[in-house]
Amino acid sequence: MAQANTKKNFEILGVGLVSVVAAVVCNIIFYTVFKGQLKPSGEQNIIGLMYKGGFIVPFLMAIFVVCITFAIERLLTISKSKGVGSLDTFLQNIKTKLVNNDVNGALAECGKQKGAVANVVQAGLHKYADMEKNTELTGEQKILNIQKEVDETTALELPALEKNMWVLSTIASIGTLIALLGTVIGMIKAFKGLAAVGGSDPEKLANGISEALINTALGIFTSAIAIIFYNLCTQKIDKLTYAIDELGYTIAQTFASRKH
Repeated sequence: MAQANTKKNFEILGVGLVSVVAAVVCNIIFYTVFKGQLKPSGEQNIIGLMYKGGFIVPFLMAIFVVCITFAIERLLTISKSKGVGSLDTFLQNIKTKLVNNDVNGALAECGKQKGAVANVVQAGLHKYADMEKNTELTGEQKILNIQKEVDETTALELPALEKNMWVLSTIASIGTLIALLGTVIGMIKAFKGLAAVGGSDPEKLANGISEALINTALGIFTSAIAIIFYNLCTQKIDKLTYAIDELGYTIAQTFASRKH
């Protein structure tokens, strides 16, 4: 439990560090590069318009950077967990080896494949081999031991797959809220500016609203990207989990069919 809490603390610390660095870098870029593109008058380019969106914009930029950073990190981790070869081919090879009672051959396939799925299957196969030599336990107890070994190894591997997924889901939720805050602040400034000059210039009001809506656009875009990556990673994790469950079931059933 203490080790799990330590890992969780390091995970949160890592996310916090990336977030702080992203916020600092984006603010520096915003107040140097973006401000340098601001034209004193006339139509602004996209960078100048983003600068006029206000101080919330660099934080939205930082959230986007954090989103992309952890999306890439998750995809690389999940890809590594899958192994070096085709997962479907690996599944078929393991099933074929087990049907032919070639446990050593199946273990060799795990060594070639590597990754989380191969680790779980390898643990199950080692227990399979141990139970074949065991003369004290009943057939049902042996099968339960194999299933328990697969379940325990799966429980150790899955947290690594799901690590940092909460970052993407959180960004998907708060991106639009922070953008809405920036938009509201921008609208308040726009109407306050009009009230100060005692007029109702439609062009000035339209410019103020367009600047405020930059925040909304950035927030919606960031949230959309976070949702896409979150769903993509979830789909890949589900596929790996299904493969693990399928092979765990195959190992236990193969043992049962040979012992009964």
